[in-house]
Amino acid sequence: MWEGWRKRRYKAAFVAKLNDCESEAAETQVWLKFAVKCEYLTVEQGRELYARYNQGLSVLVKMITHPDDWLLN
Repeated sequence: MWEGWRKRRYKAAFVAKLNDCESEAAETQVWLKFAVKCEYLTVEQGRELYARYNQGLSVLVKMITHPDDWLLN
């Protein structure tokens, strides 16, 4: 995410980095499901972490759909 934050001067580069972050966060959610199934995490731990990632994804999606609010002018 920090790499994308540094690219706020360039809309396309900023959005591209945010899209990368969104993909990585979604991938982490998949691994959280595996961690629960393999009993590395309890169901409750998995749910809590998954929910936190959903919150982060929500912010990323808002930033992706409204990047002008975040760009440096």
